[in-house]
Amino acid sequence: MYNVTLILIMLLSTLGPALVIGMVGSAAIKAVGRNPSASARILVSMIITFIFAEAIAILALLMIYSLFK
Repeated sequence: MYNVTLILIMLLSTLGPALVIGMVGSAAIKAVGRNPSASARILVSMIITFIFAEAIAILALLMIYSLFK
């Protein structure tokens, strides 16, 4: 039961950032398709959003590791 709980918590903690990365990537591709001249600004904001989403996932995994160690 311990392993199932740990797997479920890890799944839920990484599912959110993964969905954010997918949605932001899709929106960025659509935005560049509509306005190619703004691709540099869109790329910068997309990368910053990816960094924050990955930071949330890493922090969640570190907290899970420290709690269930």
